[in-house]
Amino acid sequence: MVKVQNIAVLTSGGDSPGMNACIRAVVRSCVYHKINAFGIIDGFNGLIRDELIPMGYDDVSNILQRGGTILGTARCKEFHDPAYRKIAAENLKKRNIDGLVIIGGDGSFKGATVFSQEYDVAVIGIPGTIDNDINGTDYAIGFDTAMNTIIRAVDNIRDTASSHHRVFLVEVMGNNSGVLALNTAVSSGAEEVFMPEKKEDLEEIREKIDRAVHANKSSIIIVSEGDQVGGAKEVFNYLQQFGLSDKLRVSILGHIQRGGSPTYLDRLYATLFGEEAVSALLQGRSNLMTAVQGGGVILCNLSVSQQPYQIKNMHYLKLIRKLSVY
Repeated sequence: MVKVQNIAVLTSGGDSPGMNACIRAVVRSCVYHKINAFGIIDGFNGLIRDELIPMGYDDVSNILQRGGTILGTARCKEFHDPAYRKIAAENLKKRNIDGLVIIGGDGSFKGATVFSQEYDVAVIGIPGTIDNDINGTDYAIGFDTAMNTIIRAVDNIRDTASSHHRVFLVEVMGNNSGVLALNTAVSSGAEEVFMPEKKEDLEEIREKIDRAVHANKSSIIIVSEGDQVGGAKEVFNYLQQFGLSDKLRVSILGHIQRGGSPTYLDRLYATLFGEEAVSALLQGRSNLMTAVQGGGVILCNLSVSQQPYQIKNMHYLKLIRKLSVY
């Protein structure tokens, strides 16, 4: 059964809660199968700089509940250069590492695919991003924790909004994806949502806010940082032209959304993904991604992650508006 003897794991791109739980699962699965595990510091940067450390059972004790990643993470422009990928391959070769687990997003997987094709290293990708926008999987590590963090923040903001009869524009992360914005909007009872995937009718939204202000009602509007208008501040700048600024406030949640102890779902899927990745490598498989489809953990081709992601729950928009009629 065993096709590899040494497996390395790295975290790449933005950190997300549950990455540590996944590292733990990878390392302890290696211990169980009596093969060597290595951790790579700071993602692909560490692979290029030869910053690899042996990891055993005790090295991953008491990390499952911690946010972030004990290995560190980074975005690595150098990995786009074949010369640096060659250095990375040599660093693996001298330790006889023949299996690589990469926890990250679609950009990390793209680099992993190219690297695996160039060199004889088996690669398994594990989706880890709070944006939950990787094609081929219904779930990525960190999404549930980030959503719960946002919902708690919105609940607190709503107390002030209600007390002062104000409209709050709450900006959430998501880059070019509105998955976080859409899901947190419907689950926090927001009255409106701005997201990159839909064209905004600013006049319609202005009229809705104007009705709320004149009715002395409070409102929460979730704004994705990558929405077509340009974020919460730009939405505010547009609305203040109509004399609404006294009742408008902007709250940008920022990097608080990335941190925190992972929730049950993130711990569960991180653990299942990590064990599945090691099992796949031991079976001699490569260029695959762990994924959740239909509620179960499967393996799919890593190339699937490179296809454009389509939000599955756009119908939530109708629900949000149905439940927020003034």
